[in-house]
Amino acid sequence: MEGEEGNTRNNKEALSTEGGHIKGDQDRRYALPSAHTIGHDSWQQVGVMLVTAFNCGYILSFSNLMLVPLGWTWGIICLLVFGLYSAYAIRLLAAFHFIDGQRFIRYRDLMGFLFGREMFYTTWVFQFLTLLLGNMGFILLGGRALKEINSEFSDSPFRLQYFIAITGVTYFVFAFFIPTLSAMRSWLGPSTVITFAYIVILLVVVVKDGKANTKRDYAIHGNEADRVLNAFGAIAAIIVCNSSGLLLEIQSTLRAPAVTNMRKALYLQFTVGLVFYYGVSIVGYWAYGSTVSEYLPQELSGPKSVKVLINAAVFLQSIVSQHMFVAPIHEFLDTKFLKLDKSMNSKGNLKRRLYVRALLFAVNTFVTAAFPFMGDFVNLFGSFTLVPLTFVFPSMIFIKVKGKAASLEKILWHWFNIVIFSLLAVVTTISAVRLIVNNVKEYSFFANT
Repeated sequence: MEGEEGNTRNNKEALSTEGGHIKGDQDRRYALPSAHTIGHDSWQQVGVMLVTAFNCGYILSFSNLMLVPLGWTWGIICLLVFGLYSAYAIRLLAAFHFIDGQRFIRYRDLMGFLFGREMFYTTWVFQFLTLLLGNMGFILLGGRALKEINSEFSDSPFRLQYFIAITGVTYFVFAFFIPTLSAMRSWLGPSTVITFAYIVILLVVVVKDGKANTKRDYAIHGNEADRVLNAFGAIAAIIVCNSSGLLLEIQSTLRAPAVTNMRKALYLQFTVGLVFYYGVSIVGYWAYGSTVSEYLPQELSGPKSVKVLINAAVFLQSIVSQHMFVAPIHEFLDTKFLKLDKSMNSKGNLKRRLYVRALLFAVNTFVTAAFPFMGDFVNLFGSFTLVPLTFVFPSMIFIKVKGKAASLEKILWHWFNIVIFSLLAVVTTISAVRLIVNNVKEYSFFANT
């Protein structure tokens, strides 16, 4: 009963603080009460969730995606520049969780409040494309990990699609029984242990391989056009590894003061978290050079038990990590289809939650099985959607909210961000689409990659 009363109270608070009205002739209410818990979690919980989520198995593809196209010099420069820039932009956005005493628990509601109906839907589409593509990438990641385990025990492993299906079902079960971000609390401890255990074991094996590999090649291959477009694809991947496009949705779970607590959680992500996923990327590139695989465990020379352990850890840890990145879609579906005056675990709401979760993961799993190209997912949702969400929109918000009181230098700085990162979004999108076209030519549907 206490849980039900708390959830009802949080829904009422969300309704009273979240509903946004756009001024003037755009007076339109976009916000809805949320079916998920608002203003409940500590910054430590959210910080650990960010660290473990961003240190998911995706980092095992970053050596290939981020450093191979850029090489040592430009690779390290871009890692540092875009890491710092991401931290700055996300920290800036966190300050706009409240405007004139009104709380915005969704990014799209904030954009709709400030810029009108079109930007509400633009942000909604950008976010959901990012999260859906990211979830497909997680399903593919889990399938790859299971296939690697199977290949250690069989000379003729099952097709990748079988393992993609197993992963999709597993993610669905977790999402059904752990419906919200706040409900992940008890799972963060095991996730943290698994995360750092597999990273440490992986680094030990990779360093050992690197010392034994005396013929490493760090040359950037391809013609000039390929190298330029691949470099922009690498930049998109760097942005992906630092940003999620769902800051306000995560921030909504924090108890007061939400802005201060969100920034504390971000400090944890961009210190402890960043050291590990950058570290794995750099060490992997150092050990294997430009031939490093897009899935690092494929390179390991260690015994069978080590490979199985690492891939099993990647699969188990991804179950928790993927939930953070897809939670805003769950929140949208739950708020739309569940009865908000009933407990989330009431009989009727359980049935509705079963249906919406099953439909979401069935579609995502099918599309992933049909297009199993891991690198494409990372580059695509790091380009035309995540670049605007991370860099362009926060500067637009600053000019809209603070423009009249801000100095000319700050206004020019944010206009510079808007123009430069809008151009970057266009170029990185071209690079990502080109990669997809090339892969579609090379692989058939449901390819066993």
